[in-house]
Amino acid sequence: MAQSKFPMQPAAAGLDKVVARALRKAPPEQTPLLAWPLACGSAVAARTHALDFSDGILRVEVPDTGWRRELQALAPRYIATLNRYAAHNVRRVEFVVAGRKPATGASSNTSSNKRTRSKRA
Repeated sequence: MAQSKFPMQPAAAGLDKVVARALRKAPPEQTPLLAWPLACGSAVAARTHALDFSDGILRVEVPDTGWRRELQALAPRYIATLNRYAAHNVRRVEFVVAGRKPATGASSNTSSNKRTRSKRA
């Protein structure tokens, strides 16, 4: 058998390089959003949606609290994979349940104020 001038390499390594090159051409703030399906895999990507990326936090919509709990356990693995591709460092993935508004500082202050008022009464 003749020796090849180009040794065989696993396909995954070659595909990883192609994907990384393609993502580097995208706007840097978009790379975590685009890389989310690669980080989580096709089954999870089919049920989730990367919403936005800001200040190192990737927000991902999930179908319910069960999904959120399960994916939070996998977040360190996802972050490591995202940071292989992302131009900006992903520090955290925040999972948001579909149809729920995210908690804001104002709403938590309001509930705190209500408790304070009821204690005074």
